[in-house]
Amino acid sequence: MFSKRIALFFLAALMTAVGASAQSGLTDRKQFMVFGVAFYNLENLFDTINNNGTYDLEFSPQGSRQWDGHKYWSKINNLARAIGAMTTKTTPMGPAIIGVSEIENKGVLDDLVKAEPIKNWRLQVVHHDSPDRRGVDVGLLYNPRMFRVLNVTNHTLRIPGYENFRTRDQMCVTGLLAGDTISVIVNHWPSRLGGQERSSYLREAAADLSKQIADSLWAIRPGQGVIVMGDLNDDPMDRSCAVNLGAQRSPAKVGPHGFYNPWWKMLDDGIGTLAYKSQWNLFDQIIVSGSLLEQNARPGGLSYWMCKVNNFDFLIDRTGSRQGYPHRTYSAGQWLNGYSDHFPTEIFLIKQR
Repeated sequence: MFSKRIALFFLAALMTAVGASAQSGLTDRKQFMVFGVAFYNLENLFDTINNNGTYDLEFSPQGSRQWDGHKYWSKINNLARAIGAMTTKTTPMGPAIIGVSEIENKGVLDDLVKAEPIKNWRLQVVHHDSPDRRGVDVGLLYNPRMFRVLNVTNHTLRIPGYENFRTRDQMCVTGLLAGDTISVIVNHWPSRLGGQERSSYLREAAADLSKQIADSLWAIRPGQGVIVMGDLNDDPMDRSCAVNLGAQRSPAKVGPHGFYNPWWKMLDDGIGTLAYKSQWNLFDQIIVSGSLLEQNARPGGLSYWMCKVNNFDFLIDRTGSRQGYPHRTYSAGQWLNGYSDHFPTEIFLIKQR
């Protein structure tokens, strides 16, 4: 049964690639500028220094993973290769903006953007230390030739009655892309620890916070675009995304201050970003505000075009029980010298020249 699912997965991926290629030609003829906006869960990108003595110990030479310089730099270069592959005919310098999660600190991102496969892009780093108990944060990489940062705010998720709750802050980066003001809210919502249903209220609260951030942005600039991205630990149809955030399956139903979630159909077609027990999920979502949809966008402004899962062939594990899954760094305590247990995702925004 699972081998059949894998076959369907690769067929759907091929169809997605063909569709993207066809639309790329259409874009060229209509003389549009195209900008990629990506997200990538970097799966425990820790340096080798034990800073906090608890979780961090695991990712040190003395820890259970024997996380040394060789493994660290292998992962840095692997991740840079994955990001460097995010180029298309219309985006030859890769995405303008890349949100990331599961990073230990700013230093690992500084190392990443200097790695050979992407160093010529001269990506810049936005980072903030979160109160998360595991010591992981979200961050944002951007190409300053395409995106100019205007403002950064960070927002802590608080759960009433659980004063000791700690998770990743939500980072809101506002800037100019092709002359248009957009805000990107980078997330890594609480995990499903304890079960999906029992932990759902945490992600619902995280979705409420993202919506509140968006509403506060629109109170200042009613027409601006807002993008909510991240490892949401839920699928598009789950309550946090579909109800609390209100991200709709159909763009026709979305007003300027609503949200469109283009990943519903992708998951329906058998394409996901991570797999568990032969089941694909699509947690790594990039959700766009209605103000970025063609029917609501201002004339001549940025608008949403398409989305894709960057499930490059070299990111797929070809051996053992994880065949067809993302080729991760560790599995069952064994170092695989892989990339991440998530595939990166990307949307494309267009603007007429």
